[in-house]
Amino acid sequence: MKQLFVILISFTLFKVSAQINETAFDGKNWEAPYHLDTPEGWDVERFLIPISFAPAIQYKGVEDIRFTPGWAKVESNEYWSYAFLWFLDGEQNFDSKILENNLAAYYTGLFNINTDESKIDTTKLIPVSVTINSRKAEDVDHKTFDGVVEMNDYITKKPITLNLIIHIKNCEDQNKTFAFFELSPKPYSDDVWLNLNQLWLNFKCAK
Repeated sequence: MKQLFVILISFTLFKVSAQINETAFDGKNWEAPYHLDTPEGWDVERFLIPISFAPAIQYKGVEDIRFTPGWAKVESNEYWSYAFLWFLDGEQNFDSKILENNLAAYYTGLFNINTDESKIDTTKLIPVSVTINSRKAEDVDHKTFDGVVEMNDYITKKPITLNLIIHIKNCEDQNKTFAFFELSPKPYSDDVWLNLNQLWLNFKCAK
């Protein structure tokens, strides 16, 4: 992991989260049956679902994450810009409400596991709020959504709003669901979204 991370950051979290059951899961060396790009300079992290820090999310599968080079650098244009894939068993039915509930549980747990509340002013914390909207499905998607996550940034301990796009895909002859999440505090017009979107454009259900 990068020397830059001097506080509890997602990379530490994700390693802990991989130890969900008695079967060892080596996220670094796991051979994905699909293709998801790793651009030069980006970091990868993988762990099993169900997720230890968000047990209310009741799926089985793998989360596969791509971090932009600047995602944890406050001064970077890529700060908090990253994407993750949920590779899920079965054909899952996603709608706006289900996604809102899942992401609220996810980011609440993410903040809690990365924060020592005894060292911060809890009166300044805000509850996680998620708004998801269905939109016209993109060409390769079964469903497409966008929305926002309003939460506490566990790095700066200040509120942050993440814009997001969610792609849902079911592939032929596979009893699997692919849910791909792109997130950034930058507006959709920012160039950072071109790189996030390209990950999904290059995605393939099988290698």
